[in-house]
Amino acid sequence: MTRQVFSQAAGRPQRSGVLALHRKMIDKLATGMSWLAMLIVVFVLGSILWTLLKNGLPGLTLSLFTHSMGAPGAGGGLANAIVGSLLQTGLSILLGAPAGLLTGIFLAEYGADSKLARTVRFVSDMLLSAPSILIGLFIYMLLVEPFGHFSGFSGAAALALMAMPIIVRTTEDMLRLVPVSMREAGIALGAAKWRVIMFICVRAARGGIMTGVLLAIARVAGETAPLLFTSLGNSEWSLDMRRPMASLPVAIYQYAGSAYQDWMQQAWTGALLVTMGVLIINIVVRVGIRGGRT
Repeated sequence: MTRQVFSQAAGRPQRSGVLALHRKMIDKLATGMSWLAMLIVVFVLGSILWTLLKNGLPGLTLSLFTHSMGAPGAGGGLANAIVGSLLQTGLSILLGAPAGLLTGIFLAEYGADSKLARTVRFVSDMLLSAPSILIGLFIYMLLVEPFGHFSGFSGAAALALMAMPIIVRTTEDMLRLVPVSMREAGIALGAAKWRVIMFICVRAARGGIMTGVLLAIARVAGETAPLLFTSLGNSEWSLDMRRPMASLPVAIYQYAGSAYQDWMQQAWTGALLVTMGVLIINIVVRVGIRGGRT
């Protein structure tokens, strides 16, 4: 009996050592896989940026920003497409961000798990996963076909419809992460519920909400399919949102498939401008949010 107890006690350190070695091996394997995945992502992103820089920088000239789109070999630029993209994207965020923000606040603070909230959440998720070409066709039937012409307003409406569900989902998720104790503290001080939401909850979640807006900008800034059915494109200079309007994604789509070298060069440069624009917006907003916290 004594020998059996001693043998069991002697075997326990050996088994614990094997178990510790097994755990270390699993930990190193998981860490190595994580590093490998990170390196793959960085390599892919770096390759994309390097390809854009290598092919887009040669076409980054002053005439690109001062001349409108022109015929092949005529020395045209992308000025009207750049301005058209800025106008349509900016208007889409002005339309989609307030609606998405208010909807997200309703779902997180007022709707909870009510039937209306579940319906709104389901519709938002459906819009989030809907193909962009279907949204373009919907806006075409709603705003283009009845009026008989394409327009920048219809293009902005299509982009706003795509940006809205991203902002809704991000706003709701970020507000749900705000601790309940912060809401209770505001209410205990006598503040109305809307004041607690706007001045405590939204301020606490502003970083995540701004990230959602940036994701929406990144999503709509490079969309082509909805604009083909709404704003169509325009080779002339135009700031009239009631007329067909040029945009960088449509210009890239038209130029990238052409057989003309200057158009292909401008397509690469346009893709570089779209990518760098989204990157700069992300950096500026993140630096601003970090500065506001200090």
